[in-house]
Amino acid sequence: MAANEDQEMELEALRSIYEGDGCFRELSPVSFQYRIGENGDPKAFLIEVSWPETYPQTAPVISMDAFFNNTISSAIKQSILDKLMVEVEANLGTAMTYTLFEYAKDNKESFMENQPVNTVTSVSNSISIGPPDVPANKKKDKKEQLSKTQKRKLADKTDHKGELPRGWNWVDVIKHVSIIKFSFNIKKICKQ
Repeated sequence: MAANEDQEMELEALRSIYEGDGCFRELSPVSFQYRIGENGDPKAFLIEVSWPETYPQTAPVISMDAFFNNTISSAIKQSILDKLMVEVEANLGTAMTYTLFEYAKDNKESFMENQPVNTVTSVSNSISIGPPDVPANKKKDKKEQLSKTQKRKLADKTDHKGELPRGWNWVDVIKHVSIIKFSFNIKKICKQ
């Protein structure tokens, strides 16, 4: 098979395997990105694989230069690329993009074990005029104060468990039908 036929077959396989996967992104028919890890994971990273014209007989170009990887140290990036190149050498001559992505997913923890977890904190430069804000945990919730009469009426409506009796909001069908007939007769009279 020619290199282009191999690439077409692998492209079709990648599209069917990663259909609906939010981590996979096809940049072009010969360039792909895969996010290893979940969104918001501080140890997540993105791998970009590009195929040269003679791929799979020659090694693909693997890059970690995406903006997504800015928080990863260059030493960790180089370490990941070196480990992926070992896999490339082992699979040279065969379709290996899926294999590389799966290898990276399986070894994510070992790849990122030396990566420090950075927590981002935002600094606010706002000035407020007026009384200082009370923190939410110090603010006391006020209970609704009921008078004796209100409490008595509430107790009369509910049973000993504090629940309303069955059917408290039912509509009397006979009264409802007679009201509808009455309003219908009024409409008839108004039209005449």
